[in-house]
Amino acid sequence: MNLLEVMQKRRSVRTYTGEAVTEEKVTGILQAGLLSASGKAIRPWEFIVVRNKETLKIMSECRVAGSKMLASADCAIVVLGDEEKSDVWVEDCSVAMANMHLMADSLGVGSCWIQGRLREAPEGRTTEEYLRELLKFPGSYRLEAILSLGMPKDHPAAYELEKLPMEKVHREIF
Repeated sequence: MNLLEVMQKRRSVRTYTGEAVTEEKVTGILQAGLLSASGKAIRPWEFIVVRNKETLKIMSECRVAGSKMLASADCAIVVLGDEEKSDVWVEDCSVAMANMHLMADSLGVGSCWIQGRLREAPEGRTTEEYLRELLKFPGSYRLEAILSLGMPKDHPAAYELEKLPMEKVHREIF
């Protein structure tokens, strides 16, 4: 399968079977994140791997909406960026998230990008404040996102290349 086919097949998966994701697969997903491109090769990211079921359940309440699947996930990878190391930490962490998302799918693991930056927890705190208290990460680290991981209950159909919105592509001028 070539890279475009991997990208075409990758879909967000929010329902999981409960089957464990092997440590070998989690390691492969982390390696894909660590191999990501980074401005000036600074690599301002840090990853927190969460497998504790009770912690995942608490994390599932970190946003007003869009994080409930963490309660049934087998694993989550929290992606943080050190804003003191790089002014493009958001972009660098997003590239790492995208690489891990693609790698998860290529390994048969369901995943979903749960945006954390600029999101709120139900009681009015930010998602970042909620998770900082729970996961104890230092103040200079900022939350980008969480990648939920689990063996997929269902996998949505691949995207059809013929249906891509090519009208969004402009050549030479807008």
